[in-house]
Formats: sequence, structure tokens, C-alpha cells
Amino acid sequence: MSAPATTITAVTPDGPEVAVAPVKRRRLRFVANPKAATGLVVLAFFCLIAIIGPWVAPYDPSARSSDLIQAPSGKHWFGTTHLGQDIFSQVLVGTRGVMFVGLLAGLVATALSILIGVSAGFLGGAADDSLSALSNVFLVIPALPLIIIVASTIPSAGDLMVALVIGLTSWAWGARVLRAQTLSLRRRDYVEAARATGESTWRIITFEIMPNLTAIIASGFVGTVIFAVMSEITLAFIGISTISEWNWGTILFWAQSQQALAQGAWWWFVPAGLAIAVLGTALSLINFGIDEFVSPRLRSSGHTRVKTKDGHSVRMRVGFTPVLSSKAAPVTPVVPRREKEEVA
Repeated sequence: MSAPATTITAVTPDGPEVAVAPVKRRRLRFVANPKAATGLVVLAFFCLIAIIGPWVAPYDPSARSSDLIQAPSGKHWFGTTHLGQDIFSQVLVGTRGVMFVGLLAGLVATALSILIGVSAGFLGGAADDSLSALSNVFLVIPALPLIIIVASTIPSAGDLMVALVIGLTSWAWGARVLRAQTLSLRRRDYVEAARATGESTWRIITFEIMPNLTAIIASGFVGTVIFAVMSEITLAFIGISTISEWNWGTILFWAQSQQALAQGAWWWFVPAGLAIAVLGTALSLINFGIDEFVSPRLRSSGHTRVKTKDGHSVRMRVGFTPVLSSKAAPVTPVVPRREKEEVA
């Protein structure tokens, strides 16, 4: 079934409003955004690599060979390390750990921010005070130093522990934002109408409040994923987390410890660095797309055009009603100042 059409009216100088060509409502507007679409495609590609990477890797990433510090070739696409290990296999296998930590930490932090922030804003009273105090406590807890302490204390701390620590310490800021938005929504007419009809509190929160917070929740999730990915790579690069599990930070750790730059082995650290940059760019593009989807002033108006009677097209701009004229506006002659004085 085709999308419903919307008739756009425009004001003309000669009379009342006139109807112009109907414009179909665009569905999936967020995906139609070039920034968001590009970011989602790249993110889906990395998720796919995280799933199938260990299966499609041509070599065991830890296996040694006689090809020591070899440049990229047909046999080793990204070259080899000082032990003859295949860097392409290391990048493929290491994608899983990075994506696992980022996505799991984002899910945990987002779930906690929704549960605590929305509940505090909607319930109010003593519940709001206690939940806000809890958010303020976690807001000042530094996540990265805490992860370093946990990883140093527990030598066997793997990706799961790192993801849980990041998620449990990164929800407070999102909860504060959601609480502020919920405070502005809980007195809206449709919420009061649902409350008057006897709807339960959690049903109102789920079906009346939450849909209006979707974009903010998605933006907070993306921001937490970016922070978690950077934290995981940083911990591996400085040697805090276990180096027996491959990820992009582990590749950079071994490249730095073996003086890859001094040896001219650029292929040792460039692929992992590019992977980090591309993933960060994809997440940032998704975040930009969310911002444009939420804010009409940032939204592109290139797809909203109307046609006048004479066949010309006018671009609709946010906040303005196009003035369509079927004839040219009269030109007022400009009279010089001296002629005005002589006539007077």
C-alpha cells in the first residue's frame, strides 16, 4: 500500500491559500538520511565481521611462521609481525572483542539510564530524590580508572568484565538527560488523558512517554558505544587488559612494543588504526543522523519541493511558508533624491 499523500498549501499575494501538488509522506526518514545510512551500513559490516571473522580468517592469528615482518602481499594481505603472525587474521579476529564490549556496554548503560532516568522524572517525590541522588553518585565515578583497577586486581578479567564495568558506570549522564525530558512530558495533555482513563503508571511510561524519548535514547546508546570501544582499545594498548585475547588495541600494543614504526613496518599498525577510525566515523555519522532526525532545523529540506502553476519549483524551508506567485511582482521605480525635492 502506498504512503498517504499530503496536500501542501501555499500563500499567494493575489488571494487566499491555493492547493499545490500533493507530496507523499516519506517513511523511514532516518534511514533515508545519507549520514545515517552510511553509518548503519558500515556498522552492520563490522558486526558481520565480528560474527564470521574467526571463521573466515585465513590463518590462526597467534600462529608463528618464517615470514618475519613481511610487507602486504597476496599471501599475507596486511603483512606479518616479527613472529610471522598474519595481521589480517588478527584484525578479523580482533573485531569480535571490540564490538562485543562496545555493544554490551551500550545496552547495559542504556537500560539503566532508561530505568532510572524515566522513572525518576515521571514518579517524582521521594522516588525522584533518591534516584537523582544515585545518579549524582555514579556521575562522579571515573569509569576508565575503575576499569584499570579492576583489570589489575583480577588478572582473568576479560571482555565481559570490561563491558559490564563500563556499562555500570556510564549510565548516569543519560539518566539525567532522560529525567529532564520526562519532566517536560509528564504534564502533556495526552499523558493527562491517559492518566484520567485509568491507565497504569508503567503503561503510560511505556506507551506515552518512551516513544517521545526514542531519539535521545538512541543518541545516548551510540555515545556509550563509542566510549566503550575507545576504552577497550586504550586498555589493550597500554597493556592493562589481557593480551592473550586479540583485538585492535592488542595489535597496536605489540606494534608499539616491538618498535614497528622505527622498523618501517607501517602495515603493522595502519590497518588496526584505520579500522578504529572507520568504526568511530560510522558511529559519529549515526549520531549526526539522529541529531538531524530530532531537530527540524538540522534536517535537510532538499526533498521537499512544490511546483507553481507556471512549472517552477520552490524549495520548502523549515519554518517558512513559500510565497508562490503566478506573475512577476510589480517593480517600483526608484526616484533620485534631487527629483523628489524638485517635485516637492
